[in-house]
Amino acid sequence: MELLSYPFMVRALIAALMTGLIAPAIGTYIVQRRLSLLGDGLGHVAIAGVGLALATGTAPLPVAVVVCLAGAVIIELLRRFNRASSDVGLAILFYGGLAAGVLLAGVAGQGAGALSQYLFGSLTTISDADAWMVAVLGAVVLIPAIGLAPQLFAVSVDEEHARTMGLRTHLYNLCVVLLAAVTVAIAMRTVGLLLISALMVIPVATARGLVIGFRRGLYAAMVIGVIVAVSGTAASFYVDAAPGGLIVVLAIAAFALSWPLSVTLNRRRRQGILASEHERSPEAV
Repeated sequence: MELLSYPFMVRALIAALMTGLIAPAIGTYIVQRRLSLLGDGLGHVAIAGVGLALATGTAPLPVAVVVCLAGAVIIELLRRFNRASSDVGLAILFYGGLAAGVLLAGVAGQGAGALSQYLFGSLTTISDADAWMVAVLGAVVLIPAIGLAPQLFAVSVDEEHARTMGLRTHLYNLCVVLLAAVTVAIAMRTVGLLLISALMVIPVATARGLVIGFRRGLYAAMVIGVIVAVSGTAASFYVDAAPGGLIVVLAIAAFALSWPLSVTLNRRRRQGILASEHERSPEAV
């Protein structure tokens, strides 16, 4: 309860809670599409947005959201029209966004050091306006991520099959990358732009080893994300450590601890399937 007596920690916990919810939710679709590095690419684009905000003297979060959304649209257009592969598009986002951010920060007279709090997270500097914006944008991401789960999952698993079912795959693909872009921009104050991809991927990998089924995996990943994000934020207050790095380390620890359990569960599931097939075989009858 001591944490709640500090307003800056209350804002930090709210931001961590929302990030822990939405990052694995969007990460579920990204991992399914085998684009685990998309978060890193969009994170580097968001750096350009932060540099632009520093150069123009505006609030970093709104500018980063807009720039990140523009980058997400560009990479989806590149993928859709086959003008470049997804890997090439991600590489362009990596280097171009990072270079633009550093350049603009230098133009603003603050240097690359001013970007550090956005690269690795800085929960203690979150203002009331930032907390409100994180909460609102988090809800904007979470509602379609859960409400459109069947359509987004179908497009992520097999785009051609989803198209034959009558789904507008281009719109749903664009929806996934746009939601990922907003998630990355939100996380720049919590986990940081360089570490957000880990929070989008690791809880999803952990949940996949523990549960079966898409919806169960989605909700399990969100629960794991909230636990590691909130506990990492709270622990950083007491150990005086960077919250972003601590959150990611806790996520990795959760994955490592769940691995023996996931191996045991998978073995039992295979044994159950084999036993069921044996009972249905003519020889068993």
